[in-house]
Amino acid sequence: MEITNVEVFPLKVDKGVVYLGESSGLHYSKNNYYLRPEYRSFYSKSLETLLVKISTSSGIEGWGECLAPVAPEVAGTVIESLFSSYLLGKDPKRIDVIWNKLYDSMRERGYFSGFMVDAITAIDIALWDILGKVHNVPVYQLLGGNYIDKIPAYVSGLPKQTIEEKKVLANDWREKQFQNIKLHLGYGLEEDVRIISQLKNNYSDINFMVDAHWHYSPKEAVILSEKLSEYDVKFIEAPVLAEDIDGNHFVRENSRIPIALGEAIRTRYQFKERLVKHATDILQPDIGRVGITEAKKIANMAEAFNVPIAPHLSVGLGVCIAATLHVSASINNFYMLEYQPTVFPVANDLLANNLVCEKGFYHLPEDSGLGIAIDEEKVRYYSIRKEGQF
Repeated sequence: MEITNVEVFPLKVDKGVVYLGESSGLHYSKNNYYLRPEYRSFYSKSLETLLVKISTSSGIEGWGECLAPVAPEVAGTVIESLFSSYLLGKDPKRIDVIWNKLYDSMRERGYFSGFMVDAITAIDIALWDILGKVHNVPVYQLLGGNYIDKIPAYVSGLPKQTIEEKKVLANDWREKQFQNIKLHLGYGLEEDVRIISQLKNNYSDINFMVDAHWHYSPKEAVILSEKLSEYDVKFIEAPVLAEDIDGNHFVRENSRIPIALGEAIRTRYQFKERLVKHATDILQPDIGRVGITEAKKIANMAEAFNVPIAPHLSVGLGVCIAATLHVSASINNFYMLEYQPTVFPVANDLLANNLVCEKGFYHLPEDSGLGIAIDEEKVRYYSIRKEGQF
């Protein structure tokens, strides 16, 4: 069996959903991108991602996806212009070999991360999908089996403007039997504490987490941790800049609340630095950025440091979510998985069989490969590139 075709699908799906909710002062570019003032990052008015379809001489096809919240065509171009010529004719079952060959291919050019690794991730996930179908088993079986059948989830965000609206939404999730909610904060120390205090005082039975979106200096983050400690916050995510390993170490050493990080980095080498320097209590690799192969290596390495894994999951759609579920079930040091309620219905709209997250748990796909069926007609409809076969 060999790879016969690689096709990329940069998707921009406009369902009227603004990720993380509306925000004041948004100014869209002609491409519908905007800088979100409170988080300093570019976002898209649409949900964007990159899918890749790999075909083989045996007729088996695999689907992959990388997290591409803006400009998915960039990672697609890397695959199309560079990686496809290497992949054609290769045995798709040699997954680890292919990952390392592709990673090596741009090392001397200085590309250790970013769009290049994103492109590898999409390919990697597609190859695991193929391998599962070859052996007629779900991917988690190939990863060593599943520790759990249902994946505990936390709701990511209460995307409303006012505290009263947030309270209503929190109560809605409680009634749906979701007991864990992460708040997207970083509005300033006083405002962050005010939001948490009011929500926790109203819903003492809900576990709250905080995403600070790298908003604070190390000393400010320690102050935030002290102020939030009385509200039993389960973790503070991204309190300081992702690059500031020493700053994250300082916060972790001085915080009574666990510190979580990892969504911005992509390889075992970057995660190793954070582990060796004890810069975090919880690692959050995004499977849409690290892939399945690298995720298992990161999780195994973290286990040696007694650090749990809580995979990050933002605008990745069905392929990315399914891959994350297989990895989550297969690691011994798994903690909890992010659930994006604004993204999940869009993800299912591109599938012929729905993923399920209900009553605080994801269901683990049981069919072969990733356990999902892509609605290719819809994928082609939303693709910004209608042609592109190799």
